[in-house]
Amino acid sequence: MYKRVMLKLSGEALGKDGWMYDFEKIDQVAQVLCRIVERGIELGVVIGGGNLWRGRQGGASDMNVATADQMGMLGTIMNCLCMQDAVRRAGGHAVVMSAFDMPRVCETFRAEAALRHMKEGAVVLFGGGLGNPCFTTDSAVALRAVEVQADALLLAKNIDGVYSDDPRKNPNAVLLRRLTYAEALERNLRVMDQSAFTICQEQRVPQLRVFGLDNPENILKVLGGDDMGTTLRP
Repeated sequence: MYKRVMLKLSGEALGKDGWMYDFEKIDQVAQVLCRIVERGIELGVVIGGGNLWRGRQGGASDMNVATADQMGMLGTIMNCLCMQDAVRRAGGHAVVMSAFDMPRVCETFRAEAALRHMKEGAVVLFGGGLGNPCFTTDSAVALRAVEVQADALLLAKNIDGVYSDDPRKNPNAVLLRRLTYAEALERNLRVMDQSAFTICQEQRVPQLRVFGLDNPENILKVLGGDDMGTTLRP
């Protein structure tokens, strides 16, 4: 039984067919988040910003990298506010915490405050990445998992696990069911960035589960013991 988990939701998973937000999907995810907390599991969530902004990967190749990343960090705050509202509509309690000061919008992240909110039954939504350019939300969720001493890190993606190669480009790519963080780093597997894997390895995050979010119920299935996707350990 998990006591405390960190969940990473990709921003793309909140959108649909080119639209920034799929509100039906967002409401489904929010209901699942509420059910997790109702089970007595403390929950923190990091949401990516890829549904709103891809930065220099999205065609703005001449843009200053710090500016592009700052725009992305603001996008993650927008996604957290959207999910906070959805959780409240679902009857739950959610708190948004930012890596940088936005006092009129949300709280500033402190690990002690985040743990207090979790223990009080709130879904804690971490926005703003790490508050600095050149770090992804993958690195943010790995570090937050360490800071709140999570039992597991759940990575809900638009792909159903870690593959030997990009399955969209290589039809012979194989789903890898069990890996260590060291193996993921050595093989340069791209489901998370290298700095995030390094944090998980060096800080010995107990477990990383990677699975698809095509059905939001998959989050509950993983927490209930389903073996779907890929499991990584130290």
